[in-house]
Amino acid sequence: MFQQMTLFSKMDILLLKKDKDIMHRTQPQNPDQLPQKVIAFYEQTGSQSEESPYHHHHKGQLVFLLSGFLRCKIQDAIWVVPPHHAVWIPSQAPHCNMVAPQSEVCMVLCDPEIAEMPDQVYTLTITPLLRELILHLTKQPKGDDLLLTVPKIVDVLFDELVKMPVEKYQFPIPQDPRLSRIAFALLDSPWDRRTIKEWAQESAMSEKTLSRLIKQQTGLTFGRWKGQLHIVVAIQLLNSGYTVQYVATELGYESVSAFIQFFKKTLGHAPKKYIKMTHGDL
Repeated sequence: MFQQMTLFSKMDILLLKKDKDIMHRTQPQNPDQLPQKVIAFYEQTGSQSEESPYHHHHKGQLVFLLSGFLRCKIQDAIWVVPPHHAVWIPSQAPHCNMVAPQSEVCMVLCDPEIAEMPDQVYTLTITPLLRELILHLTKQPKGDDLLLTVPKIVDVLFDELVKMPVEKYQFPIPQDPRLSRIAFALLDSPWDRRTIKEWAQESAMSEKTLSRLIKQQTGLTFGRWKGQLHIVVAIQLLNSGYTVQYVATELGYESVSAFIQFFKKTLGHAPKKYIKMTHGDL
């Protein structure tokens, strides 16, 4: 059921400042049909969002967001990629990407044996050096195998990528239909403050059973699961230019200080400092 659902939610409409969902579905070319071992390209969306079908391929894929809004469904989680960040999608990982209108995205695809990248999905900050390396690769003649034409640039890029700290901007989606309904309700309204007891009653199960199922299928307690969603949404809103006060209100916090305390406890820095750090000199 999940694979059929759009990656848009009410929060996306807020982020995109749109009246309604606008979606253009694209059928990506299978990168495994291309002879090149390493390829890179740049895309800029127009007035419509673009969402690829759920698919997988042998080549690993780095998706770097220059500007705009990018959300990915990868395996059993929703991943949000803020501007100046990227998500690494390893070989054969099922995924679909949704890129908002007026967004800029760079993609680098490579055979898994070329780069010693992790075999897990993760997000990472793109430094000014990495940004320039990726942009340089996207400007090479189309059809070139970058491993052959600019091997030193490719080597430096992947050497730097593996040094970057692993970030986890994802919201796990449980397989159990009852839990997935809760997940999508929270995605649609992350400010929802219902307790686990209230969710259990709506799902016709005991609080203890719901708590156990969430822990089994996400690896997180209910509180940490909701908190992970709040971090994902907060980072996206903050990177989209919304104030800390606005984000705190939208996520249902009773005060700005309560939100700042939660954010700092989770990521180690206050929101403004965190966003400044991750933007670097870009």
